[in-house]
Amino acid sequence: MADAGNEKKPLVSGFLMSTQFMELDGCTRCQECMKWCPTFDVRQDRPGITPMYKIAKFRELLGSQYGLRAKLFGPKPLNEDEIDIWKDDAYMCTTCGVCGTVCESGINTVELWEAMRPNMVARGNGPYGKQSFFPGLLGKDRNPFQAKQSERLCWVPDDATVLESEKVAYFAGCTAAYRQQALGVATVRLMNSLDIPFCMLGEDEWCCASALIRTGQRPVMRDHAVHNIDALKERGVETVLFACAGCLRAATIDWPRWYEGYIPYKTMPLSVYLRDKVRSGEVEWKRPLDFKVTYHDPCHNGRHLMHVKGRDWSFEAPRDILKSIPGVQFEDMARSREFQRCCGAGGGVKAGIPDLALDCAKARLEDADLIAADIIASTCPFCRRNIMDGRAALTEASDVKIVDVVEMMAAAMGLDTTIPDNPYMQFQEQDVIVCEEVCEIETIERKAEGKDLVGEAH
Repeated sequence: MADAGNEKKPLVSGFLMSTQFMELDGCTRCQECMKWCPTFDVRQDRPGITPMYKIAKFRELLGSQYGLRAKLFGPKPLNEDEIDIWKDDAYMCTTCGVCGTVCESGINTVELWEAMRPNMVARGNGPYGKQSFFPGLLGKDRNPFQAKQSERLCWVPDDATVLESEKVAYFAGCTAAYRQQALGVATVRLMNSLDIPFCMLGEDEWCCASALIRTGQRPVMRDHAVHNIDALKERGVETVLFACAGCLRAATIDWPRWYEGYIPYKTMPLSVYLRDKVRSGEVEWKRPLDFKVTYHDPCHNGRHLMHVKGRDWSFEAPRDILKSIPGVQFEDMARSREFQRCCGAGGGVKAGIPDLALDCAKARLEDADLIAADIIASTCPFCRRNIMDGRAALTEASDVKIVDVVEMMAAAMGLDTTIPDNPYMQFQEQDVIVCEEVCEIETIERKAEGKDLVGEAH
């Protein structure tokens, strides 16, 4: 039934470009996207969540409002029940982009989904579930963990060297700063060991706000984009390194869209920068890591950026590092690179529909089990967290560990990656490499609950 309170709200209030309306008409219903969609793979009873059906339904709704019949006789009243069903289908998507990779019509599906969602937010139909907490958290705390900005660098070891300004900057991201601090420590140790002068924004580093764009909540995103760009410019930065795929995607594609002015720096995956050091012979390996390792391609660093940064930066750099580490036996999973299976955390799904995120993670763990991997390495803290959560939710225990490429490199170089005592020790939860006579992997169990209102999502 049509809701009188919502009847006059337009279906589209902006955000969609003219070319995207053409893309809606370009879908040939070939069903290729249905074969690859990670959420449909674990929700076979919900065909409406697949790209083909989402496009078809949205096209039908648009026709009722803006088509030829609507021009001649007036638009039909919108059925709010139908809108809500379509909204649910639209948000049961990680915006991973594999549908765009295999699309026979070449539809840029990631941009299409991210243009549809703010229209739902504008109507009051979106976002979904706990995703609605994002703007409040970021607007108040500038991070999603209710943490203190003044403690952004509380994990940096006292003997580490981090400069106030420099040509190279390390943008740590919220997760490395507050929840996976072993990644931050490993990064700083690597940079110092390789004599790379670098700076960090510290208290001036605000959340990349990727989750706001993915869920269609744009206003606060603009504030964060402008602030972070200005903070980097003020420090004279020329290259910004990211160990978080979500931050890298936001800084490369999203921030510039909201910034009026010249951006003087380039964004780079940390794995690319470190691979150059390996190739130049500056890296001295001291310990073998005798594990069978596979690599999980983050959607944000892979499919989202492969046409911007190139396939080598997006897919090969982290693999090259892993293959160079002594002792590592590397093997790709069946689905890799542009065809990889999304972990399930993206697009706000981790926060809004956590059971769907977990089921996607379980499917990814099965991919790793098929090749008997000891470690799933990645360059995305969100993938890492969600796959770990999927592992914990399995009915049969899995021995697969999830470790960042940077931490594996630091361990093989014999660096001390001990996390200094700080206010967020009780919230740490990750697999870490511990090396004494041999290198083994241990799991840091979280000791406190109740601080993460929205999980970890991007």
